[in-house]
Amino acid sequence: MRTIRRFRFHDCPLWLWIATIGGLLALIALDLVIVDRKPHEVTTGEAARWVVFYVSCAILFGAGVWFFAGHEPGVEFFTGYITEYSLSVDNLFIFMIIMASFKVPAIHQHRVLLVGILLALAMRSVFIAIGAALIAQFVWVFFLFGAVLIWTAISMLRNKGEEEEYHENAVTRQVRRFAPVTDDYHGHHYTVKIGGKRMITPMLLVIVAIGSADLLFAVDSIPAIFGITQEAFLVFTANAFALMGLRQLYFLLGGLVTKLVYLSYGLAVILAFIGAKLFLHALHEYHVVPDWLDINNWVSLGVIVVVLTVTTVASLAKARRDERRQVAA
Repeated sequence: MRTIRRFRFHDCPLWLWIATIGGLLALIALDLVIVDRKPHEVTTGEAARWVVFYVSCAILFGAGVWFFAGHEPGVEFFTGYITEYSLSVDNLFIFMIIMASFKVPAIHQHRVLLVGILLALAMRSVFIAIGAALIAQFVWVFFLFGAVLIWTAISMLRNKGEEEEYHENAVTRQVRRFAPVTDDYHGHHYTVKIGGKRMITPMLLVIVAIGSADLLFAVDSIPAIFGITQEAFLVFTANAFALMGLRQLYFLLGGLVTKLVYLSYGLAVILAFIGAKLFLHALHEYHVVPDWLDINNWVSLGVIVVVLTVTTVASLAKARRDERRQVAA
């Protein structure tokens, strides 16, 4: 039987990068043509179909990684994808606050999320490239990433229950200083000319707000996935598929995301677990700890799936109990 040649992603060929990015751009173009060609309010059914479509694309891609590169890279991709997607779900609530703060019309929310998330993916790519270069040169970076994740986990637990409120970040404030902003939306236009003066619309401002907010989320999500795989190709593709499916998940979940009250606890556990894994991996690289303490990705995948399942089921059960109490009251 002829053996299948396995790809090694640390010397990933240029054509594979080009083909992958081309495929992702084709998916985005398809989304623009079908969904955003005529601005409209995205229905729950439409969002559900697109979520299934994007998750299926990620599964097919992961299956291709598994088949051509082997089961270890395959497990790394799926573990990274699930981690990134779950972290993104927690960020949906912030997106909802930003949308409400800018009073984005329902028919334009899809365009805002699409362009904002594409902007975020472009900026995340820079983070990924820097992270991959640092990890390839310095083992101590694993300690730094691990510390960031554990600190983030502690911060999530401390801030749980505090009221979320949107405050414009430095990037959004700089855009406001760059040009005057109109009071109203002008369709999906980003700039308009009023009285001979070029002005930006709230549409552009909210896209910048979404993109820059997601970049802040990358401070924990990028180190988290580097705790699962150090292959830049897998880190990038897991991020890309997670972000592309995030838009439709926003419309599918809607207010349901506020019912996932225990999700932050689960994500804090996951981040702390991956942070500890990074510390152990660094110590293993320095030959300080035995081989069996270097946690493999099968264990990581199992822990992440179990924690997400438990927190989701517990959150929905609590939401049902609260609803019954309200009805009884």
